[in-house]
Amino acid sequence: MGSRSVLRIGNASGFYGDRFSAVREMLTGGPLDVLTGDYLAELTMLILARDRLKDPSLGYARTFLRQMEECLGLALERGVRIVVNAGGLNPARLADAIRDVARRQGLEPAVAHVEGDDLLARRAELGLPEGLLAAHAYLGAFGIAECLTAGADLVVTGRVTDAALVVGPAIARFGWGPGDLDALAGAVVAGHVLECGAQATGGNYAFFGEHDVTRPGFPIAELAADGSSVITKHPGTGGAVTIGTVTAQLLYETGDARYLGPDVTARLDTVRLTEEGPDRVRIHGVRGEAPPPTLKVGLNRLGGHRNEVVFVLTGLDIEAKAALVRRQLADALPPEAAPAELRWTLARTDHPDAATEESASALLRLTARDRDPAKVGRELGKAAVELGLAGYPGFHLTAPPGPGVPYGVFTAAHVDAKAVEHTAVLPDGRRVVVPPAPVTGPVGPLSGPLSESLAGSLPEPPEPGPCVRAPLGRVVGARSGDKGGDANLGVWARSADGWRWLAHTLTVRRLRELLPETAELPITRQVLPHLRAVNFTITGLLGEGVAAQHRFDPQAKALGEWLRSRHLDIPEALL
Repeated sequence: MGSRSVLRIGNASGFYGDRFSAVREMLTGGPLDVLTGDYLAELTMLILARDRLKDPSLGYARTFLRQMEECLGLALERGVRIVVNAGGLNPARLADAIRDVARRQGLEPAVAHVEGDDLLARRAELGLPEGLLAAHAYLGAFGIAECLTAGADLVVTGRVTDAALVVGPAIARFGWGPGDLDALAGAVVAGHVLECGAQATGGNYAFFGEHDVTRPGFPIAELAADGSSVITKHPGTGGAVTIGTVTAQLLYETGDARYLGPDVTARLDTVRLTEEGPDRVRIHGVRGEAPPPTLKVGLNRLGGHRNEVVFVLTGLDIEAKAALVRRQLADALPPEAAPAELRWTLARTDHPDAATEESASALLRLTARDRDPAKVGRELGKAAVELGLAGYPGFHLTAPPGPGVPYGVFTAAHVDAKAVEHTAVLPDGRRVVVPPAPVTGPVGPLSGPLSESLAGSLPEPPEPGPCVRAPLGRVVGARSGDKGGDANLGVWARSADGWRWLAHTLTVRRLRELLPETAELPITRQVLPHLRAVNFTITGLLGEGVAAQHRFDPQAKALGEWLRSRHLDIPEALL
């Protein structure tokens, strides 16, 4: 991939449905060596699996194919290689579809793909459960590197780790091997920053008012041969790249300081950030350990059917009206007709003496789940509608009840990496099997720092002083997200003094007090002093994962903002 000392890798997609024009914007906005796109998530794999059930030729992110119809020629003209995981459940078919697009346009790109992640046909052999729609191992980066080294202009993968899209091109450029753990770990961290697109440039950022994030640009990593990188963006694009925006993305959907991957375990407690100028943040000091001997496998299955009825409660006696609805529904649904799960949530969106009817109203949401679609469809809707003239005063619904819809469940398993045939299919059709990592390491949580200078230790507590009752978000940022049924919540301070206070204040016990929904759930806390951050994993908050729609915010996207809105005593000196 050339001999220049810096590899410029851009991102143009953080999910299936991201800004369509980003591919063209990134190709025309400035120089790049590689353009990546992340199209897959736990929910996306379920969507693609259902697509494949309807039509076996589908199962890939069709948006990317349309982007290539528009921009493939531009990428070839500018010498930018493209690496995406848009192949989903069918990377070979997407690769063929891209070749068809190229032929129609008179283009001759070298197209390669990576496969071997799809384990559904081997379910019984590998000891995976029955009833799955999809089962995919998270592959590493060396298959991508094989394709690029063989001259591919465009590489399509299925389920690889998100960071692999960046690590693969770096391996091909710098010639790293499995033993270059620190360099690989540095590239993994850069890949993690890039993988969610504009989240690294001010999108979804806690302190969004400090920058113009009307239309943030997409991020770029300038990777060096030692694995260090500078995160930046094209000149003139919106948003910002700061230590804060990069920290926020580093904390997103991570748990233990050991960030496990198929190629390397990156030590997040070694990551250091340095601001090098406007929109330039250097990532350095990252240490790597041998990867685990197993690969994570994402399992998707149908969990049953669900439905939702939302009652509007207006004006006075909101709690009493909600109680009446619950009694009436319980009476109207005999045991043989009742869904297996009924979940009630009252959102007090009402205001006293409100100037509009909407602002005087609260929402009572009933969520029903059952394996029998009839129990969450016709019977439930009938019971709700029959209350129309016999319920609380002002009875109405946000929408008429509809039929139940299927919902998915995501779980994770692990299989021996040696049991998965990671295969690079090169532009000329040759198939190269990529061996698993020759040396593996521990899979358990971090038990101690790499050295006395590294994390796990707390700073000295702050000196006592006068405090003010105020929202936590006045002094800290937060970023949250989902990992299957668990929620991740990272919180960081913006000053050394703020870090001393945060590290000793936001304990697991205090988090349970501030977020009562978490009170009965297992919570672990990880301290990351170099990032001035604490990172929490809240086990089971999201039930069976995003597709199951277990709670109001099923991906915990706003969990951090809820925490920042909570009030506690904050030292005056920090405000």
